[in-house]
Amino acid sequence: MAPKLPRFFTDFFVYETAKSVVVKSWSVGVINRFVQLLIILYFICWVFLHEKGHQQRDTGIESAVITKVKGLGNLNNRVMDVADYVVPSQGSSSFSIITNMVITANQMQGRCPETDKKFICTTDDDCNKNNTSNIGNGILTGTCLINNVTNVTNSTNGWCEIEGWCPAEDDSLSGTPMKEVENFTIFIKNSIRFPLFDVTRGNFPSSLNQSYLQNCNFDPVHAPFCPIFKVGDILKKLNQSLDYITEKGGEIGININWKCNLDYDVEKCNPNYFFTHLDAAFKHSKATKGYNFRFAKYYQSEDGTEYRTLHKAYAIRFEIIVSGNAGKFNVVPFLITLVAAFTSVGLATVFCDIILLNFHKGADEYKAKKFEEVSGIVQESKGPRQGSQMSIKVLGKNSNDSGTFSIGRQE
Repeated sequence: MAPKLPRFFTDFFVYETAKSVVVKSWSVGVINRFVQLLIILYFICWVFLHEKGHQQRDTGIESAVITKVKGLGNLNNRVMDVADYVVPSQGSSSFSIITNMVITANQMQGRCPETDKKFICTTDDDCNKNNTSNIGNGILTGTCLINNVTNVTNSTNGWCEIEGWCPAEDDSLSGTPMKEVENFTIFIKNSIRFPLFDVTRGNFPSSLNQSYLQNCNFDPVHAPFCPIFKVGDILKKLNQSLDYITEKGGEIGININWKCNLDYDVEKCNPNYFFTHLDAAFKHSKATKGYNFRFAKYYQSEDGTEYRTLHKAYAIRFEIIVSGNAGKFNVVPFLITLVAAFTSVGLATVFCDIILLNFHKGADEYKAKKFEEVSGIVQESKGPRQGSQMSIKVLGKNSNDSGTFSIGRQE
């Protein structure tokens, strides 16, 4: 007698085949069709109609943005035009509109007292403690100036001396913000391309004439193709205070989203605009608020002495963010999604089997009919060979039909 193989090998090298068992149960039948219907509706409504699972998609959008700002304002008793308040002036997708400034004029290289309250001192030792600080307006010399400063209320206190551009900037002396910014307009010219489909589009039709562009303002309902945006309208959509943002500055995003279904006419491929407050996460921050930056204008006197005018600018920074994708019918993703749909319908059978095997009152009868184990011992017929005749020894209960069992209706 041949030694018995380990049970691992005998259990591993087996073959399983499907067996059809018809369960005549109204409750299980209704559950089966209901789950199948849910799966079919999911694929039709969500996968095909909403997610466009039958389409090939291009997410590698190519984009170019040109901007132009127009408007006149008044800042620190000076009339400001575009060349004064737009930085940078090239009209890129990221630009700032200056709304407030602290100007320190006629700065020259030398030594002078600091203006920041962190550098108030009584002795030279106080200044030496901050000798490595990089938050001041110059390099600390280690000297405490007491007798020759006029902006301290206590005669025993003074300011640490610095070496650098003097006089030092005092950013506590801010001017009156430029409130006219709410009437400024931003012209946005955006061209995009989906390289996979070789489709090129612009954010407004080429048929728009100059007179229309000079008089329109973007409105999602009445003027959806107008590429001119009023700053005040953007602030209202964001519920942003004009007084706060003109005084402290801020960051605003203009999102241009292209979502195109190229199964339809390409002329229907148009953008949607959204506005976001990019620095909303720091709205309640005590360490940093708003947006500001510094720049200087340099001059030279007749005797060759260099001096400059330092500007600390508070500004509204605009970021034009372009995103999107395009889709078009393709046989390959359609067939893949369709096969996935048909395969997923079979999940209803798995769900019903769980109910029948564990919760239905006819579970034992169903198990007996569904699972049947037969021996792998094949015996040849002893009679004359007429082709290949074999019989299989049945270890369990055999059926008398073709392999389809019918379990009576049990509710």
